Amino acid sequence: MIITMDKTASQNEISAVIEKINELGFEPHLSQGKVRTIIGVMGVNTGKVKTEIFEAIPGVEKVSRLEKPYKLASRDFKSDNTTIRVGEVEVGSKDFVLMAGPCSVEGEHQILSCAEVVRVAGGRVLRGGAFKPRTSPYSFRGLKEKGLQLLRKAADQFSLLVVTEVMSVGSIKLVAEYADILQIGARNMQNYDLLEAVNSCKKPVLLKRGPSAEIEEWLCAADYILNGSEFPNVILCERGIKTFERATRYTLDIAAVPVAKRLSHLPVIVDPSHAAGDFHYVPALAKAAVAAGADGIIVEIHPDPTRAFSDGAQSLTFSDFARLAKELKLIASAVGRSM
Repeated sequence: MIITMDKTASQNEISAVIEKINELGFEPHLSQGKVRTIIGVMGVNTGKVKTEIFEAIPGVEKVSRLEKPYKLASRDFKSDNTTIRVGEVEVGSKDFVLMAGPCSVEGEHQILSCAEVVRVAGGRVLRGGAFKPRTSPYSFRGLKEKGLQLLRKAADQFSLLVVTEVMSVGSIKLVAEYADILQIGARNMQNYDLLEAVNSCKKPVLLKRGPSAEIEEWLCAADYILNGSEFPNVILCERGIKTFERATRYTLDIAAVPVAKRLSHLPVIVDPSHAAGDFHYVPALAKAAVAAGADGIIVEIHPDPTRAFSDGAQSLTFSDFARLAKELKLIASAVGRSM
């Protein structure tokens, strides 16, 4: 249920609505826009509550029911675009945010060299895996806390933020000590215990779309995170879905960018590396993401992809990445964005 307050509603009237929601045993979620305040009524069986209960409260303009299975990620709950600020970086603003780094943190020299290249190219966020979900238990699965320490050191040295994946509820606290943005990987998009627990660190969450997930399921997963948060803290990430096509690792659903941005107020970025699975296609997909309206990309790079511990085939060399960054700046400018 969504309660839209009149644009002249006082703080006392807003507080009265919140008090009534709490009295009924539900949870209020505020979205304060430039013109008016919207209050979401969250909880089980809100559909059994008559809208007249809230419509009778002074300052309430209208009460409506949301038919969508996701609520807090919806444009109905918040019509204005959400901008997520992390330090000096704003995701969802006019800035196109470049995030880059290796698939896995392999050592100090490797991650430091990547961080320097990211910074010189205009990147704002350093990515890198310290805990790696791998199909085979015998594959390299990350340096764990040592990897986190190296990520933080490299990011601090070159004035970058850190985004890295958290894989379990038990590791949230540890990862949050080093990371500025916590990534929920595609394989964990429907790990509901993890989605609900990740808010304990009170940091932004980059939520990757599952390879077989519909956009509606993706936004429902976002609601699991938003429902336990005091502020909108989810960055959606399209990274390709499974189709019958085998020429690429996954099929980048470029249409998901405008669709998600129409249905949701949350910022949307694109991962062209995992979608392509082949470095030859990464630049084209990255440039398509800018044109489609994405708020940023997260791309994999490596000083020597042929020797990478994981995903070398889809990683850009430093020279290819530098060339791509220059091209992205031109496209971003053409569509009214800066980088």
